[in-house]
Amino acid sequence: MTKDKQNNNFEEELIGLQPNMFSFALSLTADRFNAEDLLQETSLKVLANREKYKPNTNFKGWVFTVMRNLFINNYHRGVRTQKIIDDSADLSYLGSQKDTEGLGTPDHELSLKEINEAIESLDEAYQVPFSLYLSGFKYKEIADQLELPIGTVKSRIFFARKQLQSSLQDFR
Repeated sequence: MTKDKQNNNFEEELIGLQPNMFSFALSLTADRFNAEDLLQETSLKVLANREKYKPNTNFKGWVFTVMRNLFINNYHRGVRTQKIIDDSADLSYLGSQKDTEGLGTPDHELSLKEINEAIESLDEAYQVPFSLYLSGFKYKEIADQLELPIGTVKSRIFFARKQLQSSLQDFR
């Protein structure tokens, strides 16, 4: 297949995924305008990084992973830069970092790192379906892609959750 034909197929697949991508973006952001922004940002990032896509792998999964990672990175960036304004007479708190739930703190960053490490340490039989599920795939789509019965997919995701809960007890 020629390079131009590959590029056209890549772009056609991306255009065909736009409705699914918008639905996934909407589920992440819960806001139509932010979902549109995330969709556009993801499309641009996918097009800019098309050489990183490995042919004969799940294109939809790759694109949704890019979108999810962009959403997470944007969220963390927003938490770090978000400021609060206190109307009290004591203005010493003016411009202090918003830290009501520990988001954006070093402890939070460490816990995210350890959560990702815990997911990566799962057996591949559990990690793959769980990661696909986190990326927004439905049980049926995961079952079709992995050529497994849907019940097996559900049980593997369930057991992955149980293993993660057990290994991440310290973060509750």
